[in-house]
Amino acid sequence: MASGSWDKTIKLWNVEDQALVGTLKGHSDSVFSLAVYESQGVVYVASGSADKTIKLWNVEDQAL
Repeated sequence: MASGSWDKTIKLWNVEDQALVGTLKGHSDSVFSLAVYESQGVVYVASGSADKTIKLWNVEDQAL
């Protein structure tokens, strides 16, 4: 699971034990929207922010 926040980050969560497994940093303003999808076995998160950007993240690498 992923959540976006006013603190400019995206948090990645383990649903089974509700543990935080990672934090994605790269936006310069609040994160308002997220879409999670899988392509060819790779999970991605697309994030939209008040900084007027959309970023695409590789969840496994926790990188843009």
